[in-house]
Amino acid sequence: MDDAEARALAAAARVGHLATVRPDGAPHVVPCVFVLYDEQIYTPIDRKPKRSRSLQRLRNIEHEPRVALLADEYDEEWERLWWVRLDGRARVLDDGPEHERGLALLADKYVQYREDPPDDRVIAIDVERVTGWRYR
Repeated sequence: MDDAEARALAAAARVGHLATVRPDGAPHVVPCVFVLYDEQIYTPIDRKPKRSRSLQRLRNIEHEPRVALLADEYDEEWERLWWVRLDGRARVLDDGPEHERGLALLADKYVQYREDPPDDRVIAIDVERVTGWRYR
């Protein structure tokens, strides 16, 4: 799979899995919605119920900004299988033009955010490497 195909598949995916590294070196993976725009990924911290506002993924990014986002498709028809991993460095945006751009792009992709926009932080990931695989 070439870079353009990998990016197109990832951009169209409805859900991804964000991998961060805990301060003790252990992996931490959570499902997330996201949007891929040029060399950035934006994923929101939204109002869905959470145990705490002090989320592990945010603490992990503060300690170690290197992250990966995996988007994939599984199907019983294995000819439809694919995965794309986007590696990069994450930043947490509290406000400002890039924060607003991330929220607008997320609202373009997810109707739920048009009806109930997130009003919290946004994780921005500067994509440094794209890898992928497709059954063929």
